[in-house]
Amino acid sequence: MDHVRTADRAGTEAVELRHLRGFLAVADELSFTHAADRLRVGQPALTRTVRALEESLGARLLERTTRRVGLTEAGRRLRDDLAPLLARLDTALDTAAGAEPPLLRLGFTSVLPEACVPLTAAFKAATGAGVRLVRRDAPLAGLASGACDVAVVRGDVPAGGAVRSRVLLREPRVAVVARGSAELAGRRVLDWAELADFPLVVNTVTGTTRPELWPEGRRPRLACTADNLDEWLEAVAAGHGVGVAPEPVARRHAHPSLRRVRLKNAPPVTVSLAVAARDAHPLAVRYLEQCAAQFSDGSSG
Repeated sequence: MDHVRTADRAGTEAVELRHLRGFLAVADELSFTHAADRLRVGQPALTRTVRALEESLGARLLERTTRRVGLTEAGRRLRDDLAPLLARLDTALDTAAGAEPPLLRLGFTSVLPEACVPLTAAFKAATGAGVRLVRRDAPLAGLASGACDVAVVRGDVPAGGAVRSRVLLREPRVAVVARGSAELAGRRVLDWAELADFPLVVNTVTGTTRPELWPEGRRPRLACTADNLDEWLEAVAAGHGVGVAPEPVARRHAHPSLRRVRLKNAPPVTVSLAVAARDAHPLAVRYLEQCAAQFSDGSSG
């Protein structure tokens, strides 16, 4: 439980928009380095910006260690409340500036599913709105920070009331192995259960495969983790272990030192569309409804 003192009026009046945008970027990336790159500011300046916000609010928003950045309970509450407000503010400013047509920001991580092409075309035809694609290496593809209005989420949608979702499709998993692997490089097919005998490389931010997917007592050893797709690819290519990914992701992000191996009996990866549970952008709700109309097997979350 965080100990938060009540901020006085003078403190909150000192809060500026740059403080809020800086905090949301760090909350999205969970990295000051990546957030600073995204905002095109120096990391020390971003650190000072977030610290100034915490001092103004009288609340600790982030847990910082030498290895990771995490959100406190106060930070999670602020992120969930602030993200849709800033998204609405951006829309209002664009409208006041005469930006036409209205714009929906569609967030994704590693690759946009092919199913989104006809879905987006139908949405644009029905609404006259434009669609801007936003890529973010974050579990909710930028939805939590307000970087997008609707997000494509692979794997389990985080539990809780922050978002609501609808299943778009399910993708098969494939194994990704180093070409120099003596045991696996020559294999054309692997059974899902066989992978328990090999060390696993896991993308902890946007990956969809972790040892817990296998039965207890028959799970692969965790070889190492990565914070983004590029690090994950290089770790597998270096021979640290086997990677497992949705087939479209592995196919799109080919690597000269890696090859894909088909998997039998592997559980598919659920791909969902997610919007904010509260104050969702009206165009995001319309996009979700378009998904429901075109994909009858979708189910609400």
